Amino acid sequence: MSEWLTREEALARLNVRPQTLYAYVSRGRIGMRPDGADPRRSQYRADDIAALATRRARGRSPQAIAESAIAWGEPAITTAISTVLHGRLVYRGKDAGALAATATLEETAGLLWASRSRVSFASLTPSAVRQSGTPTAFARLSALAAEGWPSLGRRPAMLQQDGAAATSVLATSLGAIPGSEPVHERLAQGWSVDAAGADLIRRALMLLADHELNASTFAARVAASTGAPIAACLLAGLATLTGPRHGGAGAAAIALIEDAERLGPDEAVARWLAHDRPLPAFGHQLYPEGDPRAEALFSEFKIDVGLLRLRDAVLAATGLHPNIDFALAALTRGLRLPADAPFRLFALGRSVGWTAHAVEQVTSNRPIRPRARYDGPIGSN
Repeated sequence: MSEWLTREEALARLNVRPQTLYAYVSRGRIGMRPDGADPRRSQYRADDIAALATRRARGRSPQAIAESAIAWGEPAITTAISTVLHGRLVYRGKDAGALAATATLEETAGLLWASRSRVSFASLTPSAVRQSGTPTAFARLSALAAEGWPSLGRRPAMLQQDGAAATSVLATSLGAIPGSEPVHERLAQGWSVDAAGADLIRRALMLLADHELNASTFAARVAASTGAPIAACLLAGLATLTGPRHGGAGAAAIALIEDAERLGPDEAVARWLAHDRPLPAFGHQLYPEGDPRAEALFSEFKIDVGLLRLRDAVLAATGLHPNIDFALAALTRGLRLPADAPFRLFALGRSVGWTAHAVEQVTSNRPIRPRARYDGPIGSN
């Protein structure tokens, strides 16, 4: 639940006049609602006020604004694809948690790409791939990128076709069997998962499809701004996703779960914190009150007692809630998926978002080329 402030509290935190507060509300920069105890009075959303106060404290220096945009700061790129708004993930104006009830990854791609035609990730020819996994995905996507057309000067529909082809290659590389069925069904067959498990995979892929301007998406957009082929943009995203602070967090989450099983949850949490290691799969700066993507997955399957105990131990020790990485680790264990399934699901689902952002970046025709603030020595003449 969001925190709400009285008029007096809001004015004190912002140090502004009432007229300025009302102007922020009218522009949609601060949420407002009637006070439940006294409908004649209003309450104001605390996280909106905190964000405004932070921006005002930085001042309007271009350098300060530019530097603040790099790490969880000011919005740096305009997009119509997705956003996180008051603790909800929104895909083109639609709540992703609600869409997860029925939407496939193909339908999500149609929405995020604003496609005028039905999206398919079909792979109708028998796959020559003998093994599946991350190395295979890199190899096949690299080959596709090397052969791809540059993206500049081409219609969005053509770029979307390139994205669909690249996602199809990723799907079979990461374990999906060839076919024309929705990709979650083919992935479930490749992993020997029943229909109920296939629906959980569908839900996970859809929830992972996009997440605003995260690190891998930014990398994909940078590549797109140079006119690189769409497959190369996805390759940039995939490379960035491998980092332990991004798509690699699922492996760390499983390691924490295994420690909790061996040592007990309280001892495992204490050891990770004592070694100055951030707890993987818990907490998210965009979701201080809990990751709605994790909640949307947890609502459909029952996690085991050991994971519940770990969740409670972390909450008691840190106040942090489980995020999507914890949910993917729980799903992997519950369905007995390959050990690297969290990364595979992340990569396949997010390829849809990478494509959406790459196409949006290309059609905007704007380069991404920030300047560096030099902090080194100046040589003498």
